[in-house]
Amino acid sequence: MRDVDSGTAKLLPDVDRARAWLLTVDGSPQSYVDLDDPTHLEFEYARRIAHVLDAAAPPHRALDVLHLGGGALTLPRYVAATRPGSRQRVVEADRGLLGLVAEHLPLPAGSWIEVRAADARAELEAAPDASADVIVADVFGGARVPAHLTSLEYARHCARVLRRDGRYAANLADGAPFAFLRSQVANFASVFPHVCLIAEPSMLRGRRFGNAVLVASHSELPVIALARRAAGDAFPARVEHGEALERFAAGAEPVGDAEAVGSPEPPGGAFSVG
Repeated sequence: MRDVDSGTAKLLPDVDRARAWLLTVDGSPQSYVDLDDPTHLEFEYARRIAHVLDAAAPPHRALDVLHLGGGALTLPRYVAATRPGSRQRVVEADRGLLGLVAEHLPLPAGSWIEVRAADARAELEAAPDASADVIVADVFGGARVPAHLTSLEYARHCARVLRRDGRYAANLADGAPFAFLRSQVANFASVFPHVCLIAEPSMLRGRRFGNAVLVASHSELPVIALARRAAGDAFPARVEHGEALERFAAGAEPVGDAEAVGSPEPPGGAFSVG
């Protein structure tokens, strides 16, 4: 247990895997890492983002990836293992958390992962045009996505930094009536011609609060391939796109910086770990 910038962090060992750890901050799960097998992804949302990464280019081709939010560096480790030689930059605002991860969950040598202690929006705005093949956004202050990463202006910067065939993938959390998630779809659909949403059917039906992965691109998305991968997970998900996604977001308007708000606070016990 250690106090970090955003709260109290704990590393909890997985009794079933020798060098696997769950990172929590103030009781909310942040990351799961298996140091012996970085391709083992325990969290379903991480598996769904990994599907996007896997489909972003032919197998083993190196990628330039910008990670907004670091946690225990689960997805950067995954990319380093599955696409050796990829150049990755991770932006994490919590210096205390970075210190804890570097001490107890060090990156393997030669991983080509650069980690910066900085604000995600500021680093995104400073990034060169068309410099990333993939942007992965997994930024939570406690259990909420910060407001400055939920606006139309933020989406426009993502569009500027991504290459023509690039992919944006964000971990978001919401529950019915999905005011926040619908606004995020509206933001990105106003900037990118191709958008989809990956989530469990029960979550999209409003039966529970949960995670959804928003995916956006300047070029056509491989929705059929993503749907097949998501359907084969332990907790199957579906891919909403096209008319179905338009119906989901109907009536939602893009939200600018002045009106942007963070994602909703999860209901008690939704993600907490004792």
